[in-house]
Amino acid sequence: MVPHRRHWIVVSLFLGVSLILAACAQTPTPAPATATAPAAPQPTPTPAPAQPTATPTAAPKEIIFGMLLVGPYNDRGWSQAHYEAGKYVEQKLPGAKMLYIDKVNPADRPGTTASQLAEELVAKGAKVIIFNSDDHKDEAIKFAKAHPDIVVIHASGDDAWKEGKNYKGIPNLANVMGQMEYGKMIAGCAAALTTQTGKIGYLGPLINDETRRLAASAYLGAKYCWEKYLGKPAKDLKFKVTWIGFWFHIPGVTADPTQVAQDFINSGYDVIISGIDTTEALREAAKATQAGKKVWAIPYDYIGACEEAPDVCLGVPYFNWGPSYLAHIKAVMEGTWKPSWDWVGPDWKDINNPDTSHVGFLKGKALSPEASAKLDEFIKGLGDGSIQLWKGPIRLQDGTLYVEEGKVATPQQIWYLPQLLEGMEGQSVPTQ
Repeated sequence: MVPHRRHWIVVSLFLGVSLILAACAQTPTPAPATATAPAAPQPTPTPAPAQPTATPTAAPKEIIFGMLLVGPYNDRGWSQAHYEAGKYVEQKLPGAKMLYIDKVNPADRPGTTASQLAEELVAKGAKVIIFNSDDHKDEAIKFAKAHPDIVVIHASGDDAWKEGKNYKGIPNLANVMGQMEYGKMIAGCAAALTTQTGKIGYLGPLINDETRRLAASAYLGAKYCWEKYLGKPAKDLKFKVTWIGFWFHIPGVTADPTQVAQDFINSGYDVIISGIDTTEALREAAKATQAGKKVWAIPYDYIGACEEAPDVCLGVPYFNWGPSYLAHIKAVMEGTWKPSWDWVGPDWKDINNPDTSHVGFLKGKALSPEASAKLDEFIKGLGDGSIQLWKGPIRLQDGTLYVEEGKVATPQQIWYLPQLLEGMEGQSVPTQ
């Protein structure tokens, strides 16, 4: 298997309903600039960090920012979401210009490191460098230490989280991550409300803290809606995770996501939730449906992903990086930037607001009106805190009690989830 992407241990979680925990109630401000670790479990979504208030005496009129994308800039997934966030910054901030290099991964650029490519962007005038993958974690740290005059933003990561396990305290490094746990909960609910076989497949990338907590969040959402809205016992819900080994297919290195999706379909799994950057789950669901089966899919990362196969798409949980990047780059331009760890939640007033919500869920054409209505109820409960899914008792896959009865998981428990949860089928740790 290939090294983890956002090391890919991203870090998104404070939410869990703790996640949900902090995410729920505040009125998110459009731009994050300095955020602290998620507060304790409460129904109040963490708003995008507020912009700095200090005003420099002479702010530059122009700024160049560089972006390193782990995949193709037009992958209809993780990397495209970042690329379009850069275009958003250019649109919203006069004088801002983006430079980017895509396919920054060992398979596409063997022998070339992300920090070397960052040097190229700096040589072209970049004053801010965004490393967009967990796979770039070590390179982002290395580059930040070597260039104290360049602001480094690492999408995912916990090196700027004072309460996290990996705090480095690097003065020119910030982390930004969306609380996608919420998006995955919504995806899981949509899947449970739609499946006719009671079998949901989760097409996973590589295995790390981030991917475990996101897969687990999808399961918690599915289990809740299966039991509460459909009145069915949890034991009748099958939720299987199959990992391919990276965020997208690398022939000869990862498992083939097309084959994994086909295996799900041939085994009676009629809803596939994708956790990878590309849209194989959608394509295979569409092929199966055209062949006479009823199969649905939920892609990931990018707001426009459903467009590839709208007739089988139940919706897409997606990232909206624009407001966070705008806040950081604007602060750099104004001379008020400070390092921060931003774990940014949805804007519960409108989770699809492009100027305020870091995480959204766009419903798909294939979601039935009945399921849509229940999903709205579910989203409302997440937002006002009446639904808290990361609340005990929660057991790990091996039966260990992880969150005690009545307690809400801490941000650290969600972020650093060590195993999948009881009730989920699939591998919890990477093969050594």
